[in-house]
Amino acid sequence: MTKLKTTLLFATCALAIAGCSKKRPEVLPPAPSETPAATAPTDQSGANTGAVTPGSAADFQRSVTSNLIHFGLDQYDIDPEARAILDSQAEWLNRYPNVRITVEGHCDERGTREYNLALGDRRANAAKNYLAAKGVAASRITTISYGSERPIALGSDEAAWAQNRRAVTVVLN
Repeated sequence: MTKLKTTLLFATCALAIAGCSKKRPEVLPPAPSETPAATAPTDQSGANTGAVTPGSAADFQRSVTSNLIHFGLDQYDIDPEARAILDSQAEWLNRYPNVRITVEGHCDERGTREYNLALGDRRANAAKNYLAAKGVAASRITTISYGSERPIALGSDEAAWAQNRRAVTVVLN
């Protein structure tokens, strides 16, 4: 009888420990898409001229004020600083009508996973809607929310959190 009790005790402990293990999230957002590097222009001899190809991701980075905008805590409204950045992006995008972009929404680590994914989605869509209002075809813009899964600043202080509350524009082609 003691052997049976011992076996049942160990089985119960094993089940209890297995039930307490941390569960993986059901679905993680996909990794950011890698954009192929634009081929640098060459001269007649085939040497790299060092110039940036117009309409490329490198040209976007060079031409716009920034590829990211920041948000306040639990906010997704476009403030005047973000408007200026998005205006420069819209100008560049209107110059290159065949270029497609993705707007990524991000949050700081505070809040539940579900809340942060929803807030990141609202941030990405706020930027998309602003760009669309400036003449960029909405069909050229996709959005994705990473919530707090992809921080750019590590740390649990206001400085790090402020950097992580953002929307990032990524050129796809």
